[in-house]
Amino acid sequence: MTIGTAVGVESTPIAVDVVILGAGINGAALARELVLNGLSVVVVDADDIAAGTTRWSTRLVHGGLRYLEYGELTLVRESLAERNRLLRLAPHLVRPLGFVVPVQGWFGGLASAAARILGFEACARRWAGERGRGGLTVACGLWLYDLLSTGSVWPRRCLVRGGEPGMPAVDVARYPLAGVYDDAQMVFPERFTVELLVDARTIAAEKQVFFNIFTRRTAHLEADGRLRVASVAAQNRAQDSEIVFVPRAIVNATGAWVDHTLGELLPAGGGAAGRLRSGEQQSGEHLTGQRLTRQRLIGGTKGSHLIVDHAGLREALGARGVYAEAADGRPVFVLPFGARLVLVGTTDIPFAGDPSTARTDADEIDYLVAAVRLLFPAAAPSRGDVVQHYCGVRPLPARRADGSTPAGITRRHMLVRLDGAPLPLWSIVGGKLTTCR
Repeated sequence: MTIGTAVGVESTPIAVDVVILGAGINGAALARELVLNGLSVVVVDADDIAAGTTRWSTRLVHGGLRYLEYGELTLVRESLAERNRLLRLAPHLVRPLGFVVPVQGWFGGLASAAARILGFEACARRWAGERGRGGLTVACGLWLYDLLSTGSVWPRRCLVRGGEPGMPAVDVARYPLAGVYDDAQMVFPERFTVELLVDARTIAAEKQVFFNIFTRRTAHLEADGRLRVASVAAQNRAQDSEIVFVPRAIVNATGAWVDHTLGELLPAGGGAAGRLRSGEQQSGEHLTGQRLTRQRLIGGTKGSHLIVDHAGLREALGARGVYAEAADGRPVFVLPFGARLVLVGTTDIPFAGDPSTARTDADEIDYLVAAVRLLFPAAAPSRGDVVQHYCGVRPLPARRADGSTPAGITRRHMLVRLDGAPLPLWSIVGGKLTTCR
């Protein structure tokens, strides 16, 4: 793969169809799709490939069971279709993973779930019981999940008694029931990102269109539409000359850094209003044309994960993942992470700072450890068993004053076009790993 090839001192401007800013999963998937359609593409990133939001994910390829409560049926259906497709096309990267939802009793959560589906979040929080979602609520959700997973050949969902053979050894006294379903895991999304770019390079060679990747580069958009790309490291600028592109369009796919990128990219005074184009990321249909003021596009939330080295917990987990509710009702995943380790996540805390400064704090570690101890009291880990923790910022749409909780903010992709830029300039807001294409 050609990465960061210098063009020469004071190089002649290079005409290109699209410049993509961001070499994460969204930028790589978009680059491949554009090259498939015969367009010349350049990908630019201030860091390395998949060095930002992509590597801080929960590393799941899933439909999003909890999104059903927020009425996101089309998102769940699209995500399940992509999950099945990725399992078929990339079995070396995406592998099936069975899940268990521990349940404390038969009843509870139906009224809360109905209120949330109808958009009454305040009522949903008020009606949520201390015992979480009951067996009937979980069974309804799993039935709908199966219904939306058209063409799947996986085992159908079921509700079983806790403690059955092959099930994670959660506390049966507290969780006498369990919902069982299947999704998938992608342990290395960084590798998937690289493979998308390798495939884009191969396709570009076959179609004889220009394709290149420039990492550790900054980009600045001139008033005449020229994009200047220069090395991040000041000491390299003398020998690694500035490259000038003349793109027909630019796509800002920098994830949680979308707003920062726009501030750095646009000429002084160049950022005006934007036009929101929302709808299904895959089809690009159902455009709303809503006008936006020049405000923040990203209202990110911080998500922290723990990697735990505890032999008893890994043995108790077995070959399945656990999707449960913490003491405060927020979702928590406990996942096998190789033969020895366990991945625990995640938190969902509003974050407005520089995404590169996001760090897992002590309260988050205690919160996630406590959630695991509640599920597995016989194999309870301590903070000393946490061998690593990581934290990233989800590039979610800026929150509106509608009372939405962080969990209730849509995970759809949205495209926002900035009016007033010297050429078509789009930003990708939101999205999830599963639906990157």
